[in-house]
Amino acid sequence: MQRYINGEQVKLTVNDKIFIDAEFYSGEKFTGLELRRLFPITGLNKYIALMDSEGNEIAVIRDINDLMPESKAAVESCLYEYYMIPKITRFIKMSEKFKIWMWTAETDKGIYTFEIRNHLTAVKPLYDGRVLIKDANDNRYEIPDIKKLDKKSRKLLLPKI
Repeated sequence: MQRYINGEQVKLTVNDKIFIDAEFYSGEKFTGLELRRLFPITGLNKYIALMDSEGNEIAVIRDINDLMPESKAAVESCLYEYYMIPKITRFIKMSEKFKIWMWTAETDKGIYTFEIRNHLTAVKPLYDGRVLIKDANDNRYEIPDIKKLDKKSRKLLLPKI
């Protein structure tokens, strides 16, 4: 049976950065739950699953905006830590050798150099102007708005997508 959380029926508190504790007003308590977005690209604040250590779904938050302010802040903090994705602000250089691309990019978290092995699966332009990139080590990066990249960065990227 699916349990949906609406509004003020639960108190959520942070437990070690990416985990959360849930205390339902019915008396049930759960500790060390992981939060997972059921729709990680389009549903940033809606349909957030609370999973126990065995991967069982305890409940689903329909919309974090309906939670009490303290619980909402706890959920946002955990989601931010878990889904932290460096935002690319510009590309410094790209080079190719044996069909493996080495990209060096400036991000909001510093400069990163990473490999891309298959552009078709690694670089995903989205309808809203964002571009998601997954490198050869499964690290994720985001370009929040391709139109805001400088001319050189767009020129380096556009032939690849």
